[in-house]
Amino acid sequence: MFKPTAHLENQLLLPGDFFLPFGGKLDEENRWVRLARLVPWAAAEQKYGQFFKNTFRGQQTISLRTGLGALLIQERMQLTDRETVESISENPYMQYFIGLSGFTMKPPFHPSMMTHFRKRLQDVVAELNEIVPIEGANETKADDNEGPGISGGGKRRRKAPHQPTDTAKTEKQVRFGDTPMESTAQRSATAQTVERAAPLEATERDVYEAEASAAVSEAPEQPNQGTMLADATCAPADVAYPTDLNLLNEAREKLEAIIDTLHERVIGQTAKPRTYREKARKQFLAVSKQRRPGPKVIRRAIRRQLGFVGRNLAIIAEQVKTQPLTRLSRKAYRDLLVIQELYRQQLHMYQRRSHQIDGRIVSIHQPHVRPIVRGKAKARVEFGAKLAVSMTKGYAFLDRASWDNFNESTTLIETIENYRRRLGYYPAVVQADQIYRTRENRNFCKQHGIRLSGPALGRPRKDGSTNEQRNQDKRDAGERNAIEGKFGEGKRKYGLGRIRARLAQTSLSAITLQLLVMNLERRLRVLFGFLFAILLRRRLSLNFG
Repeated sequence: MFKPTAHLENQLLLPGDFFLPFGGKLDEENRWVRLARLVPWAAAEQKYGQFFKNTFRGQQTISLRTGLGALLIQERMQLTDRETVESISENPYMQYFIGLSGFTMKPPFHPSMMTHFRKRLQDVVAELNEIVPIEGANETKADDNEGPGISGGGKRRRKAPHQPTDTAKTEKQVRFGDTPMESTAQRSATAQTVERAAPLEATERDVYEAEASAAVSEAPEQPNQGTMLADATCAPADVAYPTDLNLLNEAREKLEAIIDTLHERVIGQTAKPRTYREKARKQFLAVSKQRRPGPKVIRRAIRRQLGFVGRNLAIIAEQVKTQPLTRLSRKAYRDLLVIQELYRQQLHMYQRRSHQIDGRIVSIHQPHVRPIVRGKAKARVEFGAKLAVSMTKGYAFLDRASWDNFNESTTLIETIENYRRRLGYYPAVVQADQIYRTRENRNFCKQHGIRLSGPALGRPRKDGSTNEQRNQDKRDAGERNAIEGKFGEGKRKYGLGRIRARLAQTSLSAITLQLLVMNLERRLRVLFGFLFAILLRRRLSLNFG
């Protein structure tokens, strides 16, 4: 049974109403209390409620705020599933953040539910990662991209004076926790599909989304505004550095365990197949323990391990004739399928003396992970998902995430169109790396009046570039570094540098959650700075008024 709570105003409970058995009240300026005001809980619940039937039968589900809040806490604090539940049980502010009405020492759910949250809330998190940065970009008047702009020469850029803002309205929103979806409905047609007061049926929702998209396309064209930064990065998975020899040895050991499982029922009836596991282990250790084995030594060891793996697969094929594979566990059966494909790939590369093949498997536990060649100084090849990210006014948008490698230059046009869909207009400037400056991208930007950073293609001009052009290129290169800093923030502080989820679906959910947490923290910093400026202005007016 799904019990909606969207009738509450953004599902917020005042900090003073939170029950504390040991007395006192929650601090309204605590980070979790302030962060709870920024998360659009009601919009997330409307998206999540579409997966449930409108009935009061069955066991009541865990509220969306509890599941989503626990995921945000986990990514913000970089905790394991068990540590997350234990921290929530010990901290009243975290319990307030996940929507509980009072403090309790009992765990709100079992740690195993965190995996289900990551699976079920993938679409919800992706939707929120559009709403939150759009709200922040619309509220931010200055296109500063994470602080004051610094040019390539190190000089501070002068900013145009800000327009006066309605301080009373902003203070009211912060004090009473008004939902950010209300301003989205007024400013952005993108978020209108999730701001209905009640969940829509599937057909009605499709019609509504079609009408909304048609309204956006028929709207008068607005002048280009803002600056968009585009770049790509890799989110490495938590896997050991793969080598062909280690993969084949691991596959051989798993096949030996499968052979033992299938032979258990016929012990004493038939002889156990000979796998030569001790011999294979000694040959593997003889090479792996060498400090720097040569190419011929490694190739000879791979050939031997290929022979052991092929022999084990042939033994299993004979065992299957009398013993069904249903006796294997789901994990063992999945490993068997992965190892068969791994053996085919390794044999193909060995015969052709190559190290490249489409869909190359680098981990038996996570067969969806692919090698991503980045050419970085730290690691030439990374193993994980490749992300195409755009940034506007300090907020990051995930435009594409793929386990297979792709050329990021092919995503620029799609990213620019996403910018227009989110904000209602094209960017005035696109700051991107050299790989994005293809003829197709340049022609697209020229047709839509967008300035793409970097020098023009072709031969340099005879008279050389002007000082103004050189200074502009220098400023663009310096300002584009903001997105590199955003990647560094995510990888150092929020776990984007090592994705600990095991499944492909949950890994993408973790990546989206980390970007969502970064955007929420960005909004929190901007809001704090804005309120600090208001208080400072009032104090100055009282002192010198």
